Amino acid sequence: MSGRSPVDVSLVVPVYDERESLPLLVEEIGRALGARGRWTYEIVAVDDGSTDGSLDVLKALKRDHPELHVVAFAHNAGQTAAFAAGFQAARGRVIVTLDADLQNDPADVPALVAELERSGATAVVGYRTNRHDSGWKRLQSRIANGVRNRLNRETIRDTGCSLKAFRADAVRALPLFHGMHRFLPTLIKLHGGTVVETPVQHRPRRFGRTKYGMWNRAFRSLADALAVRWMQRRALRYQVREELP
Repeated sequence: MSGRSPVDVSLVVPVYDERESLPLLVEEIGRALGARGRWTYEIVAVDDGSTDGSLDVLKALKRDHPELHVVAFAHNAGQTAAFAAGFQAARGRVIVTLDADLQNDPADVPALVAELERSGATAVVGYRTNRHDSGWKRLQSRIANGVRNRLNRETIRDTGCSLKAFRADAVRALPLFHGMHRFLPTLIKLHGGTVVETPVQHRPRRFGRTKYGMWNRAFRSLADALAVRWMQRRALRYQVREELP
C-alpha cells in the first residue's frame, strides 16, 4: 500500500480463467461505484495463475482504468490465498469481496457498504436469493452449508456467497489457511466481531464453468469445518478487568 492514496472501498476479486467476464465486471463496478458515487474505490484483481490470458486482459484494462490494481500469482494457489493477497494489497477502510464470474452483481455493493456503516457491524454477509444454478449445484451448496453450520454452531444462511463487506482492519487480522475463505464470518465472530446478513442478487453464469464440484463443496467443507471447530475450541477468551501502568 506504500505510496498509494487511501480510498473508501476496496473490491477484492480473485481471478482464475475469467478472461471473458473481466471487461464487463470492471464496467459494471464503474456503474455501481462511479464518479458520482458516494465512495472512492479501487478494484484489487488477484490473478490466481490463470492460463487463459486473464492477466493480459487485466493489464490491458488497467491502461484505461486507474482504479484497477492487479496482483498476479506465479502459479495457482487457491481462492483463500487470492483473498489474503488482496486484503494485504487493498487500501480501503472497507473491503468487499466478490467473484469475477459475474454471478455476483456489483450493483449490490453500495447496499452492503451502506449496511456496514448503518449497523456498525464488523462484516455484512450476502445471501443469494433466487439462485440461478442447477438443482444439483444448489443441492451440493445446501449440503456443504449445512455441514459448516452444524459443526461450527453457525446460522449463516449462505456461506458460499462471496459477496461480503468487511472492516479492513478486522479482516486483515484473521488467520487464513487453505479453504478458510468460506469461514470468514465465523472467524470474524471468533475474534470478537459482529456479523449481519443481507439479501443479494444472483445471476446465471454467462462464461466458463464452475471451479467447484462435489469434492470441493461437501468433502473439503467437512475437513475445513473441523479445522475451524478446533480453532473455536482452542481460542483464547479473557477480559482485562483493569491495568495499572
